[in-house]
Amino acid sequence: MASPTDALTDGERDALRRRLAEVRARIDAAAADASLAEPPLLLAVSKGQSAAAIRAAYELGQRDFGENYVQELVEKASALEDLPWLRFHVIGHLQRNKVKHVVEVAHAVHSVDSLLLLAELDRRMAGRAIASERRAFGDDPRLPVLIEVSIAGEEQKGGCDPAELGALLDAADSANALRVVGLMCVPPLDAEPARSYFDALRRMRDEHGGSERLPELSMGMTQDFEHAIRAGSTVVRVGTAIFGPRPPRAGAP
Repeated sequence: MASPTDALTDGERDALRRRLAEVRARIDAAAADASLAEPPLLLAVSKGQSAAAIRAAYELGQRDFGENYVQELVEKASALEDLPWLRFHVIGHLQRNKVKHVVEVAHAVHSVDSLLLLAELDRRMAGRAIASERRAFGDDPRLPVLIEVSIAGEEQKGGCDPAELGALLDAADSANALRVVGLMCVPPLDAEPARSYFDALRRMRDEHGGSERLPELSMGMTQDFEHAIRAGSTVVRVGTAIFGPRPPRAGAP
């Protein structure tokens, strides 16, 4: 990850402004093409990017950011705690031993995929409330969670088996400090067409209470977010198209 204190050059700021505007325009066009009442939420995937890059995007009006790694998230939350409307969403695989850190800084978790993780989040959130200005997906002080579904059955990726979805949703409905707001998926990177996986997740939502119970569908990334929008996505997770190529992680080969 780039150093949190690294400042963006004027050229980097201009490039970020241009890319963010282009992504927003593409989202609006896809939403109009799909005759949606409103475009989906843009979640800027900031993993591996500096706190300075997030701050610059925030100054351009971006409020919601997606992070994969807990330690990185904690560091950025500390560096950016002065930004009152900043909302961090956990979108990567979450280990139960990291939950105690996540509940202190995250404002939504998209990657809940087991009963044990759900229970740990609920236990650690007990007695906590999300500040009103940082609440995602409505004005509710509880932590919003989405259930990640292993849409393609890839063992190396997170997500619950579709057959387990009903039990997870029932448990989430019974949680005290959480509120389940929708479903999330990550199709295979080489999926052609990705649209079929997005349609499958939407059908799962319909089978488990529909949009009234699960209003959010978090699906679509840089390479396929327009397909996801046309399939009914309400949250798109876009990183490279906004921030450019991700810097290598420290210690990575």
